[in-house]
Amino acid sequence: MGFRLTRIYTRTGDGGDTGLGDGTRVAKDAPRVEVLGVVDELNCALGLVLVEPVSDEVRDCLTAVQHDLFDLGGELSIPGYTAVTERHVTRLEEVLDRFNATLEPLKDFILPGGSRAAAACHLARTLARRAERRMVTLAASEAVSPLAQQYLNRLSDLLFVLCRVTNRDAGVADVLWQKGRTL
Repeated sequence: MGFRLTRIYTRTGDGGDTGLGDGTRVAKDAPRVEVLGVVDELNCALGLVLVEPVSDEVRDCLTAVQHDLFDLGGELSIPGYTAVTERHVTRLEEVLDRFNATLEPLKDFILPGGSRAAAACHLARTLARRAERRMVTLAASEAVSPLAQQYLNRLSDLLFVLCRVTNRDAGVADVLWQKGRTL
């Protein structure tokens, strides 16, 4: 690692702008910075899943995803740079198919919840969807890799499946939606 932070605060963003990886300054609420922020939130939410008891297979999968998300953040912080490849998307599809094959077919909609790990995973899933929406917004005004958007789309699907896997592994039923239920 060639760059070392010796001081965390720089004061350079006090005026409402921030620096991208290529040195350009942009507003802190710019679409690119917004996507970066949501990807960071998503990575943090995965950290919450990983402090819960989950299988080694789920842990290894989500740890790899955290590294991918850091790479995606690097891609987003340097306009024109590509880090997410077709192999990243294909790998998520393969892992998703493998986990999903171990589950009973879904007959009902499920609500976020069940085990703590599944609830945290549902939160991560919604953040993946938000990151994808923010990526679409960014793509309307700037060039972004379609593979990065595909990665976020597959990731939210994988996280949905992992919610079910973690509930099953914990011996906790998924929370099924009951149409028309009232207080």
